[in-house]
Amino acid sequence: MPDRQRVVLSEQERQCLRWVKKGKLSSEIGAILKVNENTVNFHVKNAMRKLETTSRTQCVVKARRLRLIE
Repeated sequence: MPDRQRVVLSEQERQCLRWVKKGKLSSEIGAILKVNENTVNFHVKNAMRKLETTSRTQCVVKARRLRLIE
């Protein structure tokens, strides 16, 4: 498991994960944040890579456990 002190999520990655946590689709998150759906997917995938997860749900759970998102 990545050490919390080594994992740094960007503000955009954290924003996207907060909306994923609320059950929003990439297209919905894009509309909320006024960015392209591909941009949302880019940030979510970067967060998944940093947290060494293979799904959006795992990523949100791990980010919450590490207190990277509330």
